[in-house]
Amino acid sequence: MHVVVGGDIGGAERVVVDLATRPQQTGADHQVALITPNRRLAAYLEQAGLRVHDRGPAGEDPIAYLVRALGSSDVSWLAALLVAERIDVVHTHTFGSHVLGTRAALRARAPQLRTEHHVMHYTELSSSLFTRWAAARTDRIVTVSEYVRRAIGATAPRVADRATVVRNGVDTSYWAPRSAPDDADAGAFRVGVVCRLTGWKRVGLAIEAAARACVELVVVGDGEDRAALEQHARSLRANVAFVGYQADPRPWVARCDAILSTARDEPLGLSLLEALSMGRPVLAFAGGGIPEIVEHGVTGWLVRDATADAMAAALVRWRDDRPALRRMGDAARRFAVERCAVERMCDLYASAYRATSRPS
Repeated sequence: MHVVVGGDIGGAERVVVDLATRPQQTGADHQVALITPNRRLAAYLEQAGLRVHDRGPAGEDPIAYLVRALGSSDVSWLAALLVAERIDVVHTHTFGSHVLGTRAALRARAPQLRTEHHVMHYTELSSSLFTRWAAARTDRIVTVSEYVRRAIGATAPRVADRATVVRNGVDTSYWAPRSAPDDADAGAFRVGVVCRLTGWKRVGLAIEAAARACVELVVVGDGEDRAALEQHARSLRANVAFVGYQADPRPWVARCDAILSTARDEPLGLSLLEALSMGRPVLAFAGGGIPEIVEHGVTGWLVRDATADAMAAALVRWRDDRPALRRMGDAARRFAVERCAVERMCDLYASAYRATSRPS
């Protein structure tokens, strides 16, 4: 049972779909216990063919979190669901599910596996005590990158010591190379950002870099910072197209010569793996887990100085060397197929599920 508590359709939610739609490869039948205020997330999971137990609309503010995590109503609902469905392993994901999923798993006497998709909940005062309490009572921990495992180890070494790394994978058949759409200007140099428009993604730096390098930027995604970022682009007179959330971003990635990441300590970057699989090199700030999936000068370019000026310089360099950019794109595709295929991720989770479940 995957416990999904939150409002976004992000990397964690897409990993749930990748696992749950491959029962033969993961060696498990998957269900989802969902608590979200976002009906689009519920529809996303249901349209993927998942069996979803939907708790119904829920608040996402701190008060709602405390009531959900520390109260009895949602824990009782989830524990009863685990017992009724005879769940062998509870799989928790993002911060919102940690305490709730752990309490319910303990009550239902079901073992729990937890995937750490990020590290911020270990360092922020508002969440650290909650996530550490839950981690101490979780049977098995998986991290999406070596960076996440190391970063957790800096503040919670006992958690990191029993964590294993399972890198997110991509369906390389779905995320296959494709040509730019016919309506795309073939002569323009165009780069893209695919992410949620939230503070730590620092999309404003990508806008500034594109403006200084005089290149087109496509921003795929939505979020609380969108209006401010649109105003920022207008103030710089930058050539930026905000296309919003796209259930299928592949046509937009195909328009681009490269994909950017200006995030602060990106845990891994599923959208970047997808771009690599489509044969698009990645230009990214060299923080977090990015160096684990982007080889400098081979599948992309790592910008050491996390500034708009440094990213702009990289954009100018590759704008003027399209053949080299295409060679990096070819290498990116090979890397994704050989090292990051979703089948490999599923095999590793199958082993983790077997190791977590208890003999009947």
